[in-house]
Amino acid sequence: MRNKLLLRSSAVIFSLMGLLTGSQALAQEGDVYKVGILTDMSGPYSAMGGPGSVVAAKMAIEDCLKAECKGMKIELLTADHQNKADIGASKAREWIDRDKVDAIADLTNSSVALAVQRLIRDKGGIAMYSGPATGVLTNAECAPNGFHWMFDTYSQAAGAAAALTKMGQKSWYFVTVDYAFGQSLEKDAGDVVKRLGGTVVGSIRHPLNASDLSSFLLQAQSSKAQVIGLANGGQDTVNAIKQARSFGIGAKNQRLAALLVFLSDVHALGLNDAQGLVYTDGFYWDFDNDTRAFSKRFETLYKGNKPTMVHAGVYSSVYHYLKAAAATKSHDWKIVTQKMREIPIHDAVMRNASIRPDGRVIHDMYLYQVKTPAESKAPWDYLKLLSTIPAQQAFKPMDASCPLVK
Repeated sequence: MRNKLLLRSSAVIFSLMGLLTGSQALAQEGDVYKVGILTDMSGPYSAMGGPGSVVAAKMAIEDCLKAECKGMKIELLTADHQNKADIGASKAREWIDRDKVDAIADLTNSSVALAVQRLIRDKGGIAMYSGPATGVLTNAECAPNGFHWMFDTYSQAAGAAAALTKMGQKSWYFVTVDYAFGQSLEKDAGDVVKRLGGTVVGSIRHPLNASDLSSFLLQAQSSKAQVIGLANGGQDTVNAIKQARSFGIGAKNQRLAALLVFLSDVHALGLNDAQGLVYTDGFYWDFDNDTRAFSKRFETLYKGNKPTMVHAGVYSSVYHYLKAAAATKSHDWKIVTQKMREIPIHDAVMRNASIRPDGRVIHDMYLYQVKTPAESKAPWDYLKLLSTIPAQQAFKPMDASCPLVK
């Protein structure tokens, strides 16, 4: 047997072909399993997802072809949704109707994810979300064929917001990106703060991909809140932290708390600006031997970059889908999703993971602090582990608004 790799403008076909025939073959000639990576390729979320998510999906396909997926033909398609819900939904519809794509992964950007979730509820197919953060995907907008894989706004708030409030940082002001993700992150963090005896003294909202956040940050500073909570992500978070440092915001009697930080953000900021940030992450390359081996391989394939938790989630979700497809030998989403819920999630990146009835994949999360420049001993040696948040505690309990919850 041998692997045959064919490159096209927006698709990669992985084939493992040999002499398998009859009942030994998992896929007949022309029977191709198709996976689409729908992500932000060049915008504010491209570093945490984007081309790195394509690399992670290729790794998952290669690993499955060596094991559970021997004999299968798997095609990987990619597209840029440009952080626009209409473009994302249109591409997903095209993939499902015309290209017969079986599963779509990544879907960074909550508005895009919600649009695709509504689409697959009507048209079928499978969606696996490792990039968006909104918790609505597993409550009011849940779907039997939608799986929220890596993190959400609650898992992020349950870590950093809870830790800081318990330390006595009880008054908060939020600087929030103005769409579904930011609003959800602010609400979940605010609920945690108030539940622990803190107060939310105010908030202000900024547009997505804003280059100048100084006026928003200065208004937050004038609130005199003990904590300025950044309810945004990607390049917006990087810009906010850099500008806050330049204005001296978050110094002395105020603390700057970024509620959704990725390793790519820390790398972009550098340790001088990022040092001391406390945040929750679902994956860190230096956690154990398995994560180090996975990340070394990813780094070789992706311009020397270590993977983010979005990349790790893409790998895990695509691999798990493919294992279920291989086990069922089916393209029927109802059959494959049932198998996805039955077989254990076991791979190089996830720990203590399982799928709940509402589609939320729960797993251990981790509270990290960014090291000082003096503490860092090597490239990408950025984080120190403060605590592990067990899977059952890291994610919000199932919500009765999801019709899948009985």
